[in-house]
Amino acid sequence: MSEALENLAREAVDCGLKLHEALGPGLLESVYEACLAESLAKRGISVERQKVVPIRFGDTCLEEGFRADLLLKGRLLIELKSTEGFVPVHGKQVLTYLRLLDLPLGLLMNFGLATFKDGVRRIANNYYAPQ
Repeated sequence: MSEALENLAREAVDCGLKLHEALGPGLLESVYEACLAESLAKRGISVERQKVVPIRFGDTCLEEGFRADLLLKGRLLIELKSTEGFVPVHGKQVLTYLRLLDLPLGLLMNFGLATFKDGVRRIANNYYAPQ
């Protein structure tokens, strides 16, 4: 599974890079979300946008605890931002989502930075990439 997950992450990063090169920084997060979802779908990758994820805490279940920006093939979460920089809570947010979804890997993509390289981060939840 980890090799397939790594290939999926590479495809996602490649689509994000091409999107950033084409549109540049400064648009709304929702624009990047729609364009990235379309780019991924054109590559044959199943994409769920604004995936509702329930939160369970004890006996309580909140059916709409949060919405994941993109979920690829049910196993790779992508959280999108369009800000001038990262703040620590962005990474913590992704890690919490990964824990709640029981997923090993997520990508944090910030399209607001000058270069895409500076705007993409891998967030792991007890996951180690194959060597």
